[in-house]
Amino acid sequence: METVTHAPSRIATETGRRLPIATLIVLASIGFVLVAMETMPAGLLPVIATGLRVSEGTVGLFVSMYALGTVIVTIPAISVTRAMRRKPLLLASVAGLALANSATAISSDVTLLLISRFVAGAFSGIIWGMLAAYGRKISPPRHAGLALSIVSTGAPVGFALGTPLGSWLGATFNWRLPFVGLTVVALLAGVFIALVSPDAEGQRGKSRLPVARVFRIPGVATILAVIFTWMLAHNTIYTYIAPYLRAAGSGLTPDVQLFIFGVSSIAGIAVTGAFLDRHPRPLLHGSVAVFIAAGFVLLFGHASPPAIIIATVLWGLTFGGAAAQLQAALTSAGGQDSDVANSFLPVAFNIAIFVAGILGAALLTRFDGLVLPVVMIGCGAITFLLTIYGRRSAFPSRL
Repeated sequence: METVTHAPSRIATETGRRLPIATLIVLASIGFVLVAMETMPAGLLPVIATGLRVSEGTVGLFVSMYALGTVIVTIPAISVTRAMRRKPLLLASVAGLALANSATAISSDVTLLLISRFVAGAFSGIIWGMLAAYGRKISPPRHAGLALSIVSTGAPVGFALGTPLGSWLGATFNWRLPFVGLTVVALLAGVFIALVSPDAEGQRGKSRLPVARVFRIPGVATILAVIFTWMLAHNTIYTYIAPYLRAAGSGLTPDVQLFIFGVSSIAGIAVTGAFLDRHPRPLLHGSVAVFIAAGFVLLFGHASPPAIIIATVLWGLTFGGAAAQLQAALTSAGGQDSDVANSFLPVAFNIAIFVAGILGAALLTRFDGLVLPVVMIGCGAITFLLTIYGRRSAFPSRL
């Protein structure tokens, strides 16, 4: 296979090949906002339902509408805006996200709330499609993996701290307060980027491929299949962790387990940052293999609280770096069309969230929660086989 060498970005050269740590951390904070904003209603279902005098099922649609906005809007929006300079586009998207989330925070009309969630999801998808490529463009090529790892810390921190903290604030004070807080964080991040962060060019017209052809770039479809199956394996048990713990009879509670998972995910980002630049392929194979092993422990060690805790730690460690690893693979495979390639990531991720909710609910009508680790193992095994299949075209030995 022909090897394509990408020239170092002009921004990296102009900044003396120094890693823009502050900007990368701010990009991570935006990722934190995106994850917390999407999952927040799930942690506040009864509180929001009581406050709006609607059913919990209606409030559950807030998550679905956010995911739907991401799925429908992301790819065409990225395609239309791919020639634009990255910094202005990111600022505009953050502003749109903050405006839509503000509507969620202040409105009492259910229809308007659903629309605001759809719009927020749309802007979220655009931002997710940009974060990895933008962080990589403004960083020295030799630190591409480290840059992606830093940017990717926002997601696990959002799972570990954002959603639990938001749930506590909403339950203790008012459900609107966490949404206001997320808007403030987003606006502060936008101000920092506007004043401090470097810009990066969009794609020139002659070098751009149609979106359909980007999808057909060798390796891209395989990476997206890995994203879907891995996220499905994860989200099915993550979403329904409470039924699993009830069936296990271990006495452990969902809030503690999700906190352990989130903290372990942050540690997983550190592990990924240490190995992603030099050993991306073995890192991916090892992550998926240990993820499957964690599923086996959750299935066969369900009666032992220490075993469940150990499995949760392994689960978090291996899954925490998944976003960075898969974004790196998409960015590498996409080449000059990496922005569009990365725009497929949130779409695949949110489709997996949607399918996981349906699959988990369907299974739990016939089985108890112990069926969920079986899904984790089965989908994890498919993921592992896909990583083997895509060794040449999708997952390079070095970034």
